[in-house]
Amino acid sequence: MPDSLPGSCACAVMTAFNQPLAVQSFAMPRDLAPGELIVRVELAGICGTDVHLHKGQLAIPLPLILGHETTAFVAAMGASDTKDWLGRPLSVGDRVSFTVGRTCKECRYCRVYRLPSRCLKRQAYGVNTPCAQPPHLLGGYGQYHFLHADTAVFKLPDDLPSEALVGAGCALVTAVHGFERMRMSWGESVLIQGSGPVGLAALAVAKESGGRPIIVIGGPRERLERCRRFGADLTIDIDEVPDPQQRLRMVREATDGLGADVVVECVGMPVAVAEGWDLCRDGGKYLVLGHYGDAGPIALNPHVITRKELTVYGSWGSEPQHWVAAIELLRTRRERYPFHELITHRYPLAGVNEALAAVASWQTGKAVIVPNG
Repeated sequence: MPDSLPGSCACAVMTAFNQPLAVQSFAMPRDLAPGELIVRVELAGICGTDVHLHKGQLAIPLPLILGHETTAFVAAMGASDTKDWLGRPLSVGDRVSFTVGRTCKECRYCRVYRLPSRCLKRQAYGVNTPCAQPPHLLGGYGQYHFLHADTAVFKLPDDLPSEALVGAGCALVTAVHGFERMRMSWGESVLIQGSGPVGLAALAVAKESGGRPIIVIGGPRERLERCRRFGADLTIDIDEVPDPQQRLRMVREATDGLGADVVVECVGMPVAVAEGWDLCRDGGKYLVLGHYGDAGPIALNPHVITRKELTVYGSWGSEPQHWVAAIELLRTRRERYPFHELITHRYPLAGVNEALAAVASWQTGKAVIVPNG
């Protein structure tokens, strides 16, 4: 271990669902192998998925260090010739981010189906990688983070603020992946269900993909105002228009009486799916992005799929190439899509429980942990 690193560092650890996280001290990893990194965490975003994980809505092992939206500085490297995922040399002090998922590259999903997001042995930092055993530091809610040699690391350009990347969070790469699977055409009408981080990211990707018009159904009002700034042509406030039939009429009025070519679910609530199918035009496409956590079932009528000849897509997580696209979008279109403005609250590591509670109750925009602040 380099002399410049401390012997230990603090991390916020989830030891039980629906219970406060506890700040614990862990020994710093020693004797790094080639390709391994230790990074000093700059910002760790609090994702809505973190709230779902804390509530036990996904089967994950404990204890766990949450946090999968991270920017950091390289603090130590296992070899001096370590490169990022694009082949660029890394040095101590470089500002980086990284994908959360690590795949085995050997199972049928990795090799045959080319669907690494469904790798049978996929491990994700801050999501399903427990911290009980060394190297411990496997989530963003800590002062330092250990990165295995097979992690897709990206050296961040100087003209991309960390706040933009963390403000967009995993929502943007999730949206990039989903739209890649769906393959929308230029000029298709797009309806987005949900005005939170995933909905806002889907809005940006839809806009860049030529969506015309783009409609957002969601709330509260402040989030819808942000959607309009990001380019939404029509927003429908669920508080002002609580009747699903009235919302359907408004969507059809905006789409030549037919319904949207593409509907993207970004809510994470099962009831949205049933409404979304109705909002599609006949022959339309329906993309589910918001259900990373298991929010439970709902009664659905498959006759709607048959009668309307719908195509339904699911999309899970992201892959390194989606990060390349997201970073470039954030760098070149930062003024058009000011994700950096989403960050409204910053918390020290000791305030992690307050931060999770605030995010769960919609009291913040984007909240971040600053563990070394």
